[in-house]
Amino acid sequence: MERRSALKNMGLAFGYAVATPTLLSVLQSCKEKAPYAEWVPSFLEKDKGFALAQTLDIILPKTDTPSATEMNVHTFIDTFIEEVLEKEQQDFVLKRMDMFFSKIQKDAGKETIADLTPEDIEPALKMYLRKRTEEEEEIHSKAISGYMEAIMQGGEATLEEDVANFSFANDIRDMATFAYKNSEYIGEEVLAYLPIPGEYIACGNVNELTNNKAWSL
Repeated sequence: MERRSALKNMGLAFGYAVATPTLLSVLQSCKEKAPYAEWVPSFLEKDKGFALAQTLDIILPKTDTPSATEMNVHTFIDTFIEEVLEKEQQDFVLKRMDMFFSKIQKDAGKETIADLTPEDIEPALKMYLRKRTEEEEEIHSKAISGYMEAIMQGGEATLEEDVANFSFANDIRDMATFAYKNSEYIGEEVLAYLPIPGEYIACGNVNELTNNKAWSL
């Protein structure tokens, strides 16, 4: 398959469907990890890794279930970008990440990205994760496709700040959700889980069958 076609099929940036069992095992080591404030990413710069970890815990905060970072989602995403994505995709992620956190830094009046707090990041997530109109989604999709097509062909292209920020926020939310649901604890203790699939009931009531829980992946 041509790389351009593969990119289209993988979504805007994260082709997380190709995550291997070895990579997913990162999600199972949460009990051994250090607090993310001391985390040194293997791919991202430390300040961006810290900002990313804070962002993930806003998207998936600790409630009666663990937070995203408690499930090692930040480590998984950092490793995934490094080990799975191709160079053009890595650059695309980094470009949008820079634009996203630079905008937050500017709005918050902070000197560096490392100075950002969850209180600085949350308003941006609220803005960029809002439901878009069909027209907005189409405009954003065409802009992203045009940008990546130009880059894949070896050319140059620009990306508007709003388009980049909407794209990054939504990709990170999707990736975080995927990783979180694939962690061992969430899959077995929070979601509806059957290690040995049983009877197939096509039209059963979800509340009665699983106590209104989604099935574990």
